[in-house]
Amino acid sequence: MDESQNPDAEPQAPQSQESRIVVRNSRDADVPAMLAIYLFHIRRGVEPGLDDGEFETPDAEDLKRRRKNMQKRKMPHIVAEENGVVLGYAYAVPFRKRPAYRFAVKHSIYVHTEHLKRGIGGKLMGALIDACAAAGFRQMIGYIDAANGPSLGLHERFGFRQVGYLPSIGYKFSHWTDTVMVQRSLGPGGTEPPQG
Repeated sequence: MDESQNPDAEPQAPQSQESRIVVRNSRDADVPAMLAIYLFHIRRGVEPGLDDGEFETPDAEDLKRRRKNMQKRKMPHIVAEENGVVLGYAYAVPFRKRPAYRFAVKHSIYVHTEHLKRGIGGKLMGALIDACAAAGFRQMIGYIDAANGPSLGLHERFGFRQVGYLPSIGYKFSHWTDTVMVQRSLGPGGTEPPQG
């Protein structure tokens, strides 16, 4: 029975219309939403009539497996959620497999296209940087499409600097693409040896 049907009911305080975005560790239940976000981003700009079969895309089980492998290796894998809806996700993976590079990570951030320009990328980036630093990593690296101005700006705001430029390194959507390599230190970075 709602309040309008019960005159003796206590009046409810009005609920705030302002939503709250929460960043948390990802769960298996988040995989379908993460997969939909990822597939949109890798397929956007595809010319009409291009066979989607040309893209080797992961399925939900692939993503679950990858997420669990990252967790076993103590690699952050997080989501931004609002009212139970996943708006974006981010993760870090080893930069290289060789032991000498064990203190460096490479990261990725994906935000749902309907929720861009709401600060979600910044929330994910801040949480990911903190999680990587807390896990003892010293360097964080990203590869960004040179045409992706918003992502380049986000990384610059979080202290990343350009350390490389790879011209015509990718071919997608019927043209060559350039990639910018960015890097930032975590914690003491390279100013002191790692612990352990």
